[in-house]
Amino acid sequence: KAQNEALKEYIDGMMASKTTWLVAAVPSAVWAKLLYPDLDEAAAYEALWKQILQSSRADGADALADWDAHLAELKKRRTWMTDQHFTSLHYTNGLGTDLTIGLPAGHIWQGGMEETADHLLFNANIPTEEIYSAPKADAVNGMVYSTKPLVYNGNLIDKFHLTFKDGKVIDAAAETGEDVLKKLIAIDDGACRLGEVALIPYHSPISLSGILFYETLFDENASCHLALGASYPTCLAGGADMDKDAVAAAGLNDSMIHVDFMVGSPDLTITGTRADGTTVPVFTDGDWAQ
Repeated sequence: KAQNEALKEYIDGMMASKTTWLVAAVPSAVWAKLLYPDLDEAAAYEALWKQILQSSRADGADALADWDAHLAELKKRRTWMTDQHFTSLHYTNGLGTDLTIGLPAGHIWQGGMEETADHLLFNANIPTEEIYSAPKADAVNGMVYSTKPLVYNGNLIDKFHLTFKDGKVIDAAAETGEDVLKKLIAIDDGACRLGEVALIPYHSPISLSGILFYETLFDENASCHLALGASYPTCLAGGADMDKDAVAAAGLNDSMIHVDFMVGSPDLTITGTRADGTTVPVFTDGDWAQ
């Protein structure tokens, strides 16, 4: 909490793409041994490097060309989603997830290449598999089950579910780390609401690797996910230039935290609803329906 308070101006600037920024990762011996306990330290370290490069689509004969093609696909997906002007998304799966996420008017889907106010292009995450937008902070209702463990500041939270009413978490339970989860959603007024909705097909490289990285940068890119806490203003038309009050009035959430958790599964169904009530399949059996 102290760290987030001290860095909030800096973090807000990043989330509004006021500057270029990047989250990436390199191996450490401890992390490598966690993932590959049966290998000696040197072999585990090498194995993790190879897995990071593969997960980042950087192990092909022409990694730059591979990235260009990947970014073009993400742009196609996010453009299609933005053009649908959905008012809500409905999530269901066999675990018991039955969640409706309202979307604010003028929302934009982002993903892949980002752009600063000065029109500098950059990638904020390597690897990146997602397109994402901002939910309407007071329009999330139902229950959602996690599908992968969440590691938050070194604490494991696993097999948890959240129940939302009018955007707010009204019940939270976990088989592991329940106390940490409940403290997390009580950090500030916005921590118990959603700030991000992100779409990633089940049949994508990190998901198919079957590896749990214990690092959200990788684990979130293996699965459709949601985030508790702050929204990205760039997910709203003109949002990067709005002040905090205007962004809030448009329906976006604010918080000192932004914590992603994974909800994708092989049987996940997502249906979008437009303003006129028509529905469109978005995900079927964990993958894009379109």
